Amino acid sequence: MTVMKRYVLRLFFSLKYVTANVVDRNSGRIVASASTVEHALKNTLECGRSCNAKAASTVGEVLAMRLRVEGLEQGQANGIHVNVNKEIEKKGFKNRTKVWSVVNALKNNGVKLILDDDDDNQNSRSSYH
Repeated sequence: MTVMKRYVLRLFFSLKYVTANVVDRNSGRIVASASTVEHALKNTLECGRSCNAKAASTVGEVLAMRLRVEGLEQGQANGIHVNVNKEIEKKGFKNRTKVWSVVNALKNNGVKLILDDDDDNQNSRSSYH
């Protein structure tokens, strides 16, 4: 069975770290990931006690580069799905800026994103690339 929304962006925020994963829903495998936990990113950022929108944007840029290396920046022509409202609800209103920072960094680096307003409402999708 093939899932229509094959590639999905998942975001994880803690007080100190930002992590973004692109998941292949057919296999359940993470195909690309970037995080401020990685030493290469951690050493270039001044997160201190908490990461900000600039750190989230950097994570998005690194994820975009890794998707390009894997040849998945277009999500195999279907795009990479992201439900921004769900991610904001899940993370809390105060992380809204961080969520949009990752999404905008991916978009600005040539990743084809499909914004899903609601999982049940298939008619309210918009392509964001």
